[in-house]
Order: sequence, then C-alpha cells, then structure tokens
Amino acid sequence: MQLFYNPILQPDESKFCFDKNESRHIIKVLRKEIGDNLLITNGLGCFFEATIVSNNQNKCDVKINSVTVVPRKDYNIHLAVAPTKTNDRYEWFLEKATEIGVDTITPIICSRSERKVIKAERYEKIIQAAAKQSLRAYFPILNPAVRFSEFIKNNTIKERFIAHCLEDQKVHLKDAFSIEKDVLILIGPEGDFTQEEIKMAQESGFKAVSLGDARLRTETAAIAACHTITLCNA
Repeated sequence: MQLFYNPILQPDESKFCFDKNESRHIIKVLRKEIGDNLLITNGLGCFFEATIVSNNQNKCDVKINSVTVVPRKDYNIHLAVAPTKTNDRYEWFLEKATEIGVDTITPIICSRSERKVIKAERYEKIIQAAAKQSLRAYFPILNPAVRFSEFIKNNTIKERFIAHCLEDQKVHLKDAFSIEKDVLILIGPEGDFTQEEIKMAQESGFKAVSLGDARLRTETAAIAACHTITLCNA
C-alpha cells in the first residue's frame, strides 16, 4: 500500500484533511475515490489507517479508522557527511541512507569541501519521498549544515567514529561499535579530511575506523557505514 505523509497528524485525531497539493495527487493523479483506504504516517512513529470521505481534489477529507504506534528501535544512526561537489551524488546518498535506516543526517563543511551551501528544502523532499517509499514510521532528521570544528565539539554520543583514508591503524567499523547503541560516523569530502581535522576529531573522542580495503566515494562510504550498522543490528 502507498504511504502518505503529514507531520502534524496526531494519534488522537479522528479525521483529517489533506492540503491542496496532496489532495490533487490523491484524487486527480491516483484516482482515489470515496470509500478507498489510505495509509498515512506523521513520520513520528504512527501509522494511520484512513478512509476517504470527500473526493474534492482541493480538499480531500479522510476518516481515521485506526492508529498503530511503532516502537523506536534500540539504536540511532547519525551520519555526518560532507556535501559532495556534485549535488546529485549527495541526493542519492540521502535517498538510499533513508531507505536503509539512517535516523539523523548532518551535512558537515570541512576544509576541503567544495560545496558549502546545501538545498535543505530539496533534501527534505528527497528524504520524505524515500521514507514513504520504504514505509518508514520514523522519518530521518536533517540537521542544518555546520562547520566540522563546531560539530565535533558539540556531540556527546559515546559511540562516535571518523572514517578516513589515511594510512593508520584502524579497526573495521563492524568490529568497532556496540550493538543497540547510538552511533555517530563522520564521512569526509572528496579529498578526505585533513590531518588537522582527523587529529581534532580524535582529540574530541572520535575513533578512526575503516570501511574496507577499497577507497570509496563520499556517498558510497556513507551508505556502506549505514548498511554495516543496520545489518549488524538486525
């Protein structure tokens, strides 16, 4: 069943009206009619089973039949990833990481970052579309872009790591983190983190980890990290 999204829908509501854009999509594009059932989420852990009671393409009304509250998983995946030079690659990362199970995403601006401005509104739309496609009850949080030096000083997650390409003694990520614990991973830009950034991160409690023998693109490394954590927690 296709999943619809509205962030303001509350568990105690008995009816709901979609906005003009979503109403047009439901009635005009999908050709839904009165009596058809819909599955809606607020992205905050609730699934609402609803029935269309008005097929106005400008104001589609539904009746909420039941609400299912999905428990949160025991761990949180936070990926802090430098924006890529080519925006399409970062958007691909957002889509796939959302499908796999990322919970929080923070774009970090590093010394070697070639892209320092992000399209937050567009990124949100990509995340929402991917979350709906993969039937997620909890939608990932996209934080504002922040400078690397600022970011590492303001994080207290115990399990925090930096994946870099420099020759160093590094444990593979799958052997470095604890199951069912919140995890934060830093992924650098094209050209990698600088030695100064790596040192700064390690002095702030981040442990250096490897994602394998191959040198990965920024977006690929982020996906690999996300998949590793999700799979190990399965």
